[in-house]
Amino acid sequence: MSLLLRNRGAILLLMINIFLIFTGIGLVIPIMPTYMTELNISGSIVGLMVAAFSLTQLLFSPVAGRLSDKLGRKKIIVVGMLVFALSEWLFGFASSAVLLFAARMLGGIGAALIMPAVMAYTADVTSMEDRATGMGYINAAITTGFIIGPGIGGYIAEFGIRVPFYGAAVAGLVAAIATMIVLPESKSTAERATSNSGGKLTAVPEKRENIVQQIMKSVREPYFLSLIIVFVSSFGLANYETVFGLFVDHHFGFTAKDIAFIITFGSISGAVVQVTIFGWILKTFGEEKVVSCCLIVASLTVALTLVVNKYWLILLVTFIVFLSIDILRPTISTQISRMADNQQGYIAGLNSAFTSLGNIAGPVIAGFLFDINVNYPFLSASIVLLLCFVLSLRAIKLSRVSRG
Repeated sequence: MSLLLRNRGAILLLMINIFLIFTGIGLVIPIMPTYMTELNISGSIVGLMVAAFSLTQLLFSPVAGRLSDKLGRKKIIVVGMLVFALSEWLFGFASSAVLLFAARMLGGIGAALIMPAVMAYTADVTSMEDRATGMGYINAAITTGFIIGPGIGGYIAEFGIRVPFYGAAVAGLVAAIATMIVLPESKSTAERATSNSGGKLTAVPEKRENIVQQIMKSVREPYFLSLIIVFVSSFGLANYETVFGLFVDHHFGFTAKDIAFIITFGSISGAVVQVTIFGWILKTFGEEKVVSCCLIVASLTVALTLVVNKYWLILLVTFIVFLSIDILRPTISTQISRMADNQQGYIAGLNSAFTSLGNIAGPVIAGFLFDINVNYPFLSASIVLLLCFVLSLRAIKLSRVSRG
């Protein structure tokens, strides 16, 4: 029996934990317009609040990874789930922007604690042969949480806008207790020390570059333009998602349920394409053409959001935006991976860092522009995606020249 099958109960519990985290992230999207009205907060505050989650996650992830090596995966996962539960309860309880900020920052810390610990635990309990399958299960839980989070938030909000957050807090607490009781530690302290030192017990820590040094170093690498596209796609989607609910609430008076359905439909459609015809698209057209096509389509459809005025048209445009970004992201990741050679882990870390930077910058800029004019966030996202499309065309030209 394979290691994965022997540890399927542990993997399932990890999937539940990570699913709850990413569902909690999406709960807030359809509910924010109502929170804005109730607490009288501006678009810029909303943008900063969304960015605060990604910022604390980016800052704490490296620390959390080292803590899981030192203290054990299980302890960090349990603490992370407790922090997540507290953040969701606080968001539901909050009656001021300050408490909302505190809740989102706590949520980012909780996600930072859990993500590396869950990935490391999965690596601990799987062999090289079935590790990709194990990681696939975890990523499926992440994607599913992202997809249905806004939907759950919008539909449960019918019982009260704070109910989804209290429900997530209870679910997080139950998951933390279940993890504490049921989940075994993946490795002993000695085993972790041995695996982290190349098979030798040592007290000397490995010197690591910090994230700023890694980003600065990447400027000189051939995959830097691809990382810029990663940043832009994250920026554009985060920009779009942050103000989409506010935009349709202001223009059309959409309810949280309406907003949730539109975002969930777009997300599910994109996921279906990823698992069905994504491979065929890449094989037929090639990575470079797919990247350029997705960028121009995303740019045009984000701009189209400003001129459509019927529910079904908004649904269609949003579907195309999500679809183009959902195809763009794995295409870029595949492209970067091909350039990475024997630096797969290092490049994956940079990919994650540039994604986080886009998730921070997008909401901040969108929120400030929204306060100036409700149309400006979509205009800015469309222009940035268009400029990146031009860069991608230049990259194709340079690639052809280098190949002779």
